[in-house]
Amino acid sequence: MPEALVIIPTYDEIENIGRILDAVLALPQNFCVLVVDDNSPDGTAQRVAEKQSAFPKRLFLEKRTAKKGLGTAYLHGFRWALERPYRFIFEMDADFSHNPIDLPKLLSACERGADLAIGSRYSNGVNVVNWPMKRVLLSYVASKYVRFVTGMPLQDATAGFICYNRKVLESIDLNKIRFLGYAFQIEMKYKAWKKGFASTEVPIVFTDRTRGRSKLDKAIFWEAFFGVITLRINSLFNAD
Repeated sequence: MPEALVIIPTYDEIENIGRILDAVLALPQNFCVLVVDDNSPDGTAQRVAEKQSAFPKRLFLEKRTAKKGLGTAYLHGFRWALERPYRFIFEMDADFSHNPIDLPKLLSACERGADLAIGSRYSNGVNVVNWPMKRVLLSYVASKYVRFVTGMPLQDATAGFICYNRKVLESIDLNKIRFLGYAFQIEMKYKAWKKGFASTEVPIVFTDRTRGRSKLDKAIFWEAFFGVITLRINSLFNAD
C-alpha cells in the first residue's frame, strides 16, 4: 500500500472533483485519495464512485448523511486513515486552491523529518491569487492575530493544506477537537505544537477557486476569532 493518503472533503464540488482526482492520482508519488462527501446534492459522490473502478486500490469514498462541517469531515478521514497503515496523511481542498503539484513538496518535508508540513501562503511574502484585497488582508491579519495570541511560530496558522506524520494524529485525542471551520485548522496545529512536534512551512501559491461556490461564512470567521482565545485560556489551565 502507498504510504501517503490525501483526504479531500467535499460538498457540491461536481465541477472540480473529477479534475482534482485526476491531477492527484497522476502524480508519480502514487498518492492514495480519500474523499469524504457530505451528501452533496449535485452528484459529487457519484462522480467519485465512477472513478473508483480505474483506481480500486488508491481512490476511496466515505459518504456521510448530512453536511456536518469541514472539521468533522477531516476527523472522519483521520480516523479512517489511522485504521490503515498510512505513514503520511494530508488535508487538501477540492477546488484547486491547493495545487496538486505541491503535494510532493509537503511529502518531502515530512520525509526529511518534519512532523507537520504546512502549505503556507505567507511564509515567503503574500502568495494569494484571485482574492479581493479585503479578503487577503483579513486572512493575513488573522494569521498574525493567531500567532500573537497562541505563541505558535507560524506565519499561516489558518492554512488547510497540510501533511501530518501519522504519529502526530495518533498523539492527539480527536474526540476532544472542538471546532469546525478555520478554528479547526488552528486547533490541530496548536495541539501538535503544544505536544512538541516539529512543523515546517512550505511556501505555496494559493489560488482562489474558479469553479463552484465557496463554503465560507461569517460564523466560521467568528468561531476562529473566539476559538483562538479559548485555546489559549484552556492551555493556561492545562486543559486538553
